[in-house]
Amino acid sequence: MRRSGLVFLVFLAAIVVAMIPTGSPLRGEGGSIVESPVLSGIAVVLGVLFALLGTVYGRAAGTVRGSRDIPDFMAQGMREMAPILVLFFAISQFLAYFKWTGVGQVLAIRGADLLKDLGVTGPVAFLGILVVCTVINLAMTSGSAMWALVSPVFVPMLMLLDVPPEATQAIYRIADSCTNAITPMSAYFVMALGFLQRYRRSAGIGTLASLTLPLSLAMLVTWTLLFYAWWALGIPLGPGAPVR
Repeated sequence: MRRSGLVFLVFLAAIVVAMIPTGSPLRGEGGSIVESPVLSGIAVVLGVLFALLGTVYGRAAGTVRGSRDIPDFMAQGMREMAPILVLFFAISQFLAYFKWTGVGQVLAIRGADLLKDLGVTGPVAFLGILVVCTVINLAMTSGSAMWALVSPVFVPMLMLLDVPPEATQAIYRIADSCTNAITPMSAYFVMALGFLQRYRRSAGIGTLASLTLPLSLAMLVTWTLLFYAWWALGIPLGPGAPVR
């Protein structure tokens, strides 16, 4: 662990030092760090880092005695990922049909029309949007896709009620994040299920959902109460972004 930690620090220091010059190839256009190849290609950087750490740790611990052992470990990792890949295939087919049928658009528009017809205002409107988006998120876990569907309806509707778009997006982000932990439609849910099955072979979707449900509900209640407190106090959500 000490040797792996040392390699991690050296690797991190090398990246930082290489990015210090404004003309560094690791920087983006105009010397940008945010739009640099390091951040846009972070998967490659992390892949190289984990390969180094794994090799150093294996050599120090004696589990990797030569270069021939590394492909064997990589193959073993792919064998463990096989059940997850099968689940990914099945879920991707469902999501494709879900998008093709337009069910997400129907749910979003019908729910928004219902809130508008009821004429609710303020905290009640927030609660309605929270419920609608939370339910939709169980089937459509892509935050950007769902926002593209509901924002043209929710944002103008609440602006007519003197609610700024920033507040609408804040309550939406709460609904968009909390139920990702319990829906099988989330790629991360399937990934977590694969890790869980390493230690409990009999675990299935219901097992993981029952374990994550208390966490999901706790996050939903906590974030909602925090937002209502924030809104009641009138604290801005950011520079030039009033909450009400």
